[in-house]
Amino acid sequence: MLAETICSAVAAAGLGIAAVAAYRKRFLSAARIAAYALVPLGLVMTGAVDWIADTAFSPVAWAGFGVLGVAWLLFLSTRAVERRRGGRVDSADGTDVPRAVAPGASAPSRAVTAKPKPKAGQAAGDDFSDIEAILKKHGI
Repeated sequence: MLAETICSAVAAAGLGIAAVAAYRKRFLSAARIAAYALVPLGLVMTGAVDWIADTAFSPVAWAGFGVLGVAWLLFLSTRAVERRRGGRVDSADGTDVPRAVAPGASAPSRAVTAKPKPKAGQAAGDDFSDIEAILKKHGI
């Protein structure tokens, strides 16, 4: 009963403010204020205010909100762990292996390619043999 009275008073005050705005030739603002003012009145008329008031004072409803909050936190924490692990899954022996692209595909190899050591008279950055091979292939 109190909630309906408060919502009706808010709607009446909002419509009064909209009338003042319309008197000052601010019709767009007046229409927007009137729309906002009619929302609480519509909620009272549909019975949504009774439902909200019953829910707000119900311990079972608050326990339900608590359960939903725990579920939301679990969801977020699992997503954060999944991002942190980079999409890796645990194998049977307890090590992390990269996730396969397709379920039937094999996991990516972990082979490490070793760079060839430069020759004795060559610096580390002077190995242009691969570039020379490409140029010779194109006739340059």
